[in-house]
Amino acid sequence: MQLNPYGEYAVLLAASLANDWPTDRAGIVARAREFGMRKEFAPSAPSDRADVGEVVRRWLAVVDAPDDDARAALLNAHLARVAAFPRLTNHDGEGWHLHYRDADQSLPHVLEAVISVGTALHLTTRGMHRLARCAAGRTPSDPCRNVVVDVTRNGRQRYCSVRCANRDGVRRHRARHARLPLED
Repeated sequence: MQLNPYGEYAVLLAASLANDWPTDRAGIVARAREFGMRKEFAPSAPSDRADVGEVVRRWLAVVDAPDDDARAALLNAHLARVAAFPRLTNHDGEGWHLHYRDADQSLPHVLEAVISVGTALHLTTRGMHRLARCAAGRTPSDPCRNVVVDVTRNGRQRYCSVRCANRDGVRRHRARHARLPLED
């Protein structure tokens, strides 16, 4: 039996939705499938896309929390809103595992439950610091606001992409050389 099928894929799904918002409900479902969700979702509702957008916006408040205590308080509020008694399930050939949500819930409810539990597991097993915005975006002129989920072994992932890491490295290099005195 798997005890934690939620951790990494759920928080990566949340970051993917935040960094590249789908154009419709089908895109959200496709993204959830891409990140490993197999179980069918409840029938479509007209507000699903907007409601999932609210789930992602509330999750981004966890990402942007100023400290660990604030992050935990926000995440605990998410968990209280959507979590249910854990239950054993065996579907789609995945083997026995736990679900932390009731059956037959709406797409937004299911995603908030999975993302909240996954984020809590990620932060408590890997470290509260391993969820942040891309370090390149800390420079006011840099447009990157992507979320970085640090799943590296050493816990030092700061950039959402090689492109952002390179751009920030070039910016730091130029700033250092601009401060150096000119040689004759």
